[in-house]
Amino acid sequence: MTRSLDPNRAAWLYPLRGLYYFASHRFLWPLFKARLIPIVLLSAFIYVLLFLFAYLPQVAFLSIFQGRGAWFNGAVLVLGEGAAIVAALFEAFFVDETLVDIFDAVLVNEGYGELVTTSRVLYPQGDDVVKRLGKPIHSAVYAPFSLRQIVEFVVLLPLNFIPVAGTPMFLLLTGYRAGPFHHWRYFQLLDLSKQQRKERIRRRQHGPSRFGTVALILQLVPPFSMFFLMSTAVGSALWAVDLENKRDLIGRARAEEVDEYHDGDAI
Repeated sequence: MTRSLDPNRAAWLYPLRGLYYFASHRFLWPLFKARLIPIVLLSAFIYVLLFLFAYLPQVAFLSIFQGRGAWFNGAVLVLGEGAAIVAALFEAFFVDETLVDIFDAVLVNEGYGELVTTSRVLYPQGDDVVKRLGKPIHSAVYAPFSLRQIVEFVVLLPLNFIPVAGTPMFLLLTGYRAGPFHHWRYFQLLDLSKQQRKERIRRRQHGPSRFGTVALILQLVPPFSMFFLMSTAVGSALWAVDLENKRDLIGRARAEEVDEYHDGDAI
């Protein structure tokens, strides 16, 4: 089992933990290799186009308000645009199916196969965890397509025009909106209703916001944005594992309190 952290306080660490976990667990590598060529080619093509045709015009516009800082904020602006375009286009390659497999494989490897079996077939034997994953029984989605999220991303991009504080504000606000989507698969496995999802997000909003902000920063690194999207799915699964560990510990503690209470009555 993974050592449990405080899931909310340490939420920003999970995308980084996902990187290490992905690199140190070979059974996940084939899932990335299957997408490697389209990931690299698509990302490189989009970013080259943006930096050739969009970077300097945006820097020129930003320099009216920001002076020398326009070079840095212009780069962040272009990287943000590139991340949005690449993510939208890569949906056409059905990357979400790969993210579901990554998320489920980590849960199985960490001892939560029973949770995964609520949504898909899990074979008892296989050369590795990934090969034990069968077909989903129900619709399996890592993160649903959200037109609202894309629109908000585009609307928030102009925040980068604000000197100094604009770029951090953009990253924080975008992360605030994107964070909860990284646990959509977890909510799906728990079979939570819409109201239950909202309640969980409300109670832990700072956690998803921190997670989403770090995940977004990683995805702004060209041309590895899609690799970081996959490693972030690993981090999301590790976060779910720690939440389940914490829930198990609370359940055991409450059961022990009940036993002690009944023992006291018996005395």
